[in-house]
Amino acid sequence: MGLYMQLFKFGLQFKATLENITNVRPEGEDFRWYLKLKCGNCGEISDKWQYITLMDSMPLKGGRGSASMVQKCKLCSRDNSIDILKDTITSYNAEDSDRFKTMVQFECRGLEPVDFQPQAGFSAQGAESGTPFPEINLLERDWNDYDEKISESVGIYEVTHKFVKC
Repeated sequence: MGLYMQLFKFGLQFKATLENITNVRPEGEDFRWYLKLKCGNCGEISDKWQYITLMDSMPLKGGRGSASMVQKCKLCSRDNSIDILKDTITSYNAEDSDRFKTMVQFECRGLEPVDFQPQAGFSAQGAESGTPFPEINLLERDWNDYDEKISESVGIYEVTHKFVKC
């Protein structure tokens, strides 16, 4: 029997400068969290971006529930897992602008997230107007548009992140 691995929670903190925009959030169960993961046993870091979604569910060995992703480390062959904690997903709002705020937490067994790449699937709304802005892609770390209702530009700029142990 392998040792029962300790469970850690990591928060993904999001930070951006918001212009006339609020309620920036990952949209839907199929939102892809692109991560680089590090094995807690041997320290190997995945060279490719891997994504997990709320729709993904894989059984854990030994009938201990499920996780968003279960994978064997290429180097040391250890079974590791990461799970998105759905109830921790939260939006980034106008008043959060230029501050780090935890947007989601991951429950990790045997690995830890070390990098995050925001891509498509975010949505937001005009801070004053409430105008919906679906389908925002943050891959370039900057996004802008025009809000017809207020005749002003809107934007999400200088997107950055960090991981914290919860």
